[in-house]
Amino acid sequence: MVDPFEDDPPSGQELTAYDRSHIKLYMRLLDATADGADWREAVEILFGIDPRREPERARRVHDSHLERARWMTQTGYRLLLREACN
Repeated sequence: MVDPFEDDPPSGQELTAYDRSHIKLYMRLLDATADGADWREAVEILFGIDPRREPERARRVHDSHLERARWMTQTGYRLLLREACN
């Protein structure tokens, strides 16, 4: 399970401390999706949320973090690289 997480990750166009501290989670979500893993299994393993007990929350947490993970691969990584070069 990941370190403490918010149900909804950041949604803006800025790289945040939350993003930096959850990069591994984002990568694991992307890997699970690429491998065709069921979202319910992924959310239970990665977040410790039982999708049978909290189906709406589980889906929201999974989908919002996966969306942020995709943002990281399209935009956020550039911001990380800029930071590393400065």
